[in-house]
Amino acid sequence: MNRIHIPPVVKNLLIINVIFFIGTLVFRPNGGYPFVDWFAVYYFDSPDFKIWQPITYMFMHSPVDYFHIIFNMFALYSFGSLLESRWGAKKFIIFYFVTGLGALALQWAVQAYEVYSVVGHVTFDVTQNLAAPQDKIKMMGEIYYGPMLGASGAIFGLLVAFGMLYPNAELLIMFIPVPVKAKYIIPIYIIIELVLGVGKFAGDSVAHYAHLGGALIGFILVKVWKDKDTFYTYYE
Repeated sequence: MNRIHIPPVVKNLLIINVIFFIGTLVFRPNGGYPFVDWFAVYYFDSPDFKIWQPITYMFMHSPVDYFHIIFNMFALYSFGSLLESRWGAKKFIIFYFVTGLGALALQWAVQAYEVYSVVGHVTFDVTQNLAAPQDKIKMMGEIYYGPMLGASGAIFGLLVAFGMLYPNAELLIMFIPVPVKAKYIIPIYIIIELVLGVGKFAGDSVAHYAHLGGALIGFILVKVWKDKDTFYTYYE
């Protein structure tokens, strides 16, 4: 274990995420999850929205699905450590938070469009009676009272950056018996997220557009930064 090196920003992000997760599980005065109410992020027009939530939501994870935090923290350690070692702490933390905010921005944009499609503008007084079909009323309730939480938007940014900078790195993927190069598997993963987001399959509560937002901002940042030896390898 002494040989495991975790760069400082990644290490602190891991610690903060674990602290928030433990707090979510332990602090339950009335049997609910007040940490989710306080620190997950709501639609910007929701009565439950608080100004700090666009940052704190990145440190929150599902208290009922442990795989959520396990996957995100494993990806943060695996890909984040390499990228922080390459970029340095300052550049890495900028990348991480900008992709996380970009993930939220796209999710909000999609939600705003959905609200607009129902009431004609992007804000709505949810205390009013909504003269709309039941499916639209349900959608409005999910937008205004459904919290979003998780580091997945920033993690998708890391995945895209890794795929661009190390396209020929071979990754072991669950249920695939052979290693697959990053330049093949990560674009496929993004396409799957797009299909799931557009498809809106019943029972799917994952914020796929947030994942896509993080991926998009990650792609743009790597392009803008013009990291050395990136694209010569990518197109070989």
